[in-house]
Amino acid sequence: MLKRFTKYVTQSVAGMIGISVYVLADTFFISVYSGADGLAILNLILPVYGLIYAIGAMIGIGSATRYAISRAKGENTDHYFVQSVTWSILAAVPFMLIGIFIPDKALALLGADAGLIGLGRNYMRIILIATPFFMSNYTCTAFARNDGAPSIAMIGSISGSIFNIVFDYIFMFPVGLGFSGAGLATAICPIVTMSVCTIHYRSNRNHVEFHWKKPSFRHLISCCQLGVSAFVGELSSGVIAIVFNFLILGIAGNVGVAAYGVVANLSIVAFAIFNGLAQGAQPLISESYGKGQPTQVKKLLKWSLLVCLAVEALIQLIIWTATDPLISIFNSENNVQLLNYAHTGLRLYFLGFIVAGINIVLVAYFSAVDEPKIAIVGSFLRGIVAIVICAVILAKLFGLNGIWISLLAAETVTFLTILFLSYKDRRKRIKRYCSLRSQ
Repeated sequence: MLKRFTKYVTQSVAGMIGISVYVLADTFFISVYSGADGLAILNLILPVYGLIYAIGAMIGIGSATRYAISRAKGENTDHYFVQSVTWSILAAVPFMLIGIFIPDKALALLGADAGLIGLGRNYMRIILIATPFFMSNYTCTAFARNDGAPSIAMIGSISGSIFNIVFDYIFMFPVGLGFSGAGLATAICPIVTMSVCTIHYRSNRNHVEFHWKKPSFRHLISCCQLGVSAFVGELSSGVIAIVFNFLILGIAGNVGVAAYGVVANLSIVAFAIFNGLAQGAQPLISESYGKGQPTQVKKLLKWSLLVCLAVEALIQLIIWTATDPLISIFNSENNVQLLNYAHTGLRLYFLGFIVAGINIVLVAYFSAVDEPKIAIVGSFLRGIVAIVICAVILAKLFGLNGIWISLLAAETVTFLTILFLSYKDRRKRIKRYCSLRSQ
C-alpha cells in the first residue's frame, strides 16, 4: 500500500504542478509582453479561471470519487463518466455565452478600467469559449486516476502544460497574436491532456464504461457532495483574488494589484501541490473505505499528513531564501514599487500554507470516506467565509500587511473548526455504538 500511495501521490502532484505551470507561463510571457498592466489584467481574470476550474473539479472529481466508492462496493457504475462529461458541458454554456457576447462587461465587473478592458477583451473571450474543455478535463483525469492509471493522468497534464508553454511563446511573439495568442495556447492545453487520457480509456486496462443515460440531477447532487472540497479548493483562489483585488486597489492601486498577481500566481503552485497530494490519496482512501478497511484508511490519512508537513516546511524554506529572485521572474520592468510590495506580500501570505495544506488534505479525506458534511463546512469556511472576513477586518486594522496575513488567520480558524466537528462526529458515533451494544 505504501508503494501504491507513493506512486499515486507523486504522479498526482506532478500532474497538478503541470497544470499550474501553464498559468505561470501565461504570467511570465504576458509580463514580458505588456508589463504591469498585463499582470493586472491577468490577475483580474484569475477569479474566472477559479470558478471554471471549481465547477469542473466538483463535477469531475466528485463523480470519480463516487465511482471509486460504488465500484469497490460492487455497484453499477457504467454511466458515471458520461454523466460527468454531460453535466460539465451543460455547466459551461453560460460561460461560453458571456465570452461570445459580453467579455468586456465581464471584465468591467471584475474591476478593469477602459485600458485594461482593451488589452484583455480577446483573451477573456477565448478562455470563456473554451470552458467545456477546461471542465471536462477534470473528468478525464480524475476517472483515469480512480481507474488505476495515475501515470496516464500525470502524463496528460504535463503534456498539456508543455504544449501551453511552447505555444504561448510561438503564438504571442513569432506569430504576433500577443495577448490573444496566450489565450489560444491555454484554451488548447486541456484538449491535449484529454487526448493523452484516451490512451487509457482505449486500453485493455480500462474499467470505465461509457453507457449513455439521461442526465440525472439526483445523480449529479450525489456526486457533487463528494466534489465540494475540490470545488472550493479551486474556487478559493478566485474568491481570494476578487476580495484581495478590490481591497488592494483601494490601498496600493494597480501596482499593488500587479504585486498581488505575482504572489497569487506563485501560490497557485503551492495550492497545486497540496491539491495533488489530496487527489492522489483520494482513490486509495475511497477504495479502502468502500471495501470496509478502516485501519488502511487511517494509515493512508497518516501518510498524507506526514507528507503534507514535509512539503510545508520545504515551501517555507524556498520562499524565505529566494523571495526576490522569484519576484524578478515576473517583474520584467524592474518596477521597484512592485518589488517592495511583493517582497513583503510573498513572505507573509505564504505563512498561511503552514496550515492550508493540512486543511486541504483533511477536507479531501472526509469527502473520500463519504462524510460530506465536515468536508463542505471546512471547504466553504477556508475558501470563502473565513478568508473574506479575515481579509476585510485585518485590512482595516493593518492595511496591506493585514491583507497578506489574512490567509494564515483564515486557515487557522478552519483547522480548529474541522478538529471540533471531527471530535463531535466521533463522539456521536461512539454513543451510537454503545447504544447498539447495550441493546
